[in-house]
Amino acid sequence: MDSNPENETDAADGESIEPASQGPDFAKSSNGLLPAIAQDFRTGRVLMVAWMNEVAFAETLASGHAVYFSRSRGQLWRKGETSGHQQVVQEIRVDCDRDTILLLVEQQGAACHEGYESCFFRRVEPDRSLTVTEDRLVDPQTVYNQPKSE
Repeated sequence: MDSNPENETDAADGESIEPASQGPDFAKSSNGLLPAIAQDFRTGRVLMVAWMNEVAFAETLASGHAVYFSRSRGQLWRKGETSGHQQVVQEIRVDCDRDTILLLVEQQGAACHEGYESCFFRRVEPDRSLTVTEDRLVDPQTVYNQPKSE
């Protein structure tokens, strides 16, 4: 093992990998945002896709809860802050280019703002129509105290 604690070694083949301190490469994005995929750590189901900037990533690491960057609001979005449907981060991974983030999470409540377990609750049919494939867990009006999106 390398005596430098900044370097990690792949236990399977001894190949050196980048130091953990490098993490995602936000410089690869022109706007400082990288896609972040939230996946159920138990089932592997994709729950949602959002965006992270360096501040959101750092807060996620520090808090252990998913924090994203809302492009529409132009500010940090602490998942579950309004709804209570937090994502407890179990593990964080980056892809081979370090420009996509994967959060393995324990989802508390619905991941989707429309009240579904996953944001991917619609199946696209061959004729391009959409079929809802699961039951809604919660009514968004009761969670967000606002009308449902259409």
